[in-house]
Amino acid sequence: MRTSSLGLLAATAALAVSVSDARAADLPSRYSPAPAYSALPLFTWSGFYAGVNLGYGRSSGASQYYDPAFNVTGGGRKSGFLGGIQGGYNYQLGMFVVGAEADLQYAAVGDKGATYLGTYYRGEEDGYFGTVRARAGLAIDRALVFGTLGFAYGNLGGNKSLDAALGYRRDGRTSGGWTLGGGLEYAVTDNFTAKVEGLYVNLDTSDSYALANRVNIRRDTEFSVFRAGLNYKFN
Repeated sequence: MRTSSLGLLAATAALAVSVSDARAADLPSRYSPAPAYSALPLFTWSGFYAGVNLGYGRSSGASQYYDPAFNVTGGGRKSGFLGGIQGGYNYQLGMFVVGAEADLQYAAVGDKGATYLGTYYRGEEDGYFGTVRARAGLAIDRALVFGTLGFAYGNLGGNKSLDAALGYRRDGRTSGGWTLGGGLEYAVTDNFTAKVEGLYVNLDTSDSYALANRVNIRRDTEFSVFRAGLNYKFN
């Protein structure tokens, strides 16, 4: 009888423990599971891009001439509209960004010179220029502050001249030189960036020459560029 009672008590205790474990399994845990970690992708400047720009150019080089036969001295500077296309590649390493960019621009900054006796030293204001430059800068998330330096080429039209009375003519030509500048670029979205930029361009067309000791001309093709641009960044 005593043995039967002990067995019954043991069975009852085992059943109670089993029921208690089952109920405990149904209760919520005091420790919530860690949420799944999903890191948002960070913006990177690395990749190819292409875009367009518009701006303003101002000649800083003198276009001067002197003709002792007519005792005429003159010169001038010109400013005007410019616009074009650009493309390049950036590579980002930490906060540092390096890359290369090329652009081609229409530029109405040539100096027409003066008109004397109808056709004296008449040039053109329409021209073009382009650059191939290295870029380096510091990225702060979606903002990029950069400097740039490289090769420049072009013909701004103001290098043409004509003196019909003396039979002298000089045609425009493409000249090479250098450029430097800097700017700020901001990623509006992951694919579109907007920039403002300033450049100094020197096309090394400074020269002096004479015709029968009568005509002396000097032209310095130097100008400043201020432009805004929009780029599409390829993924």
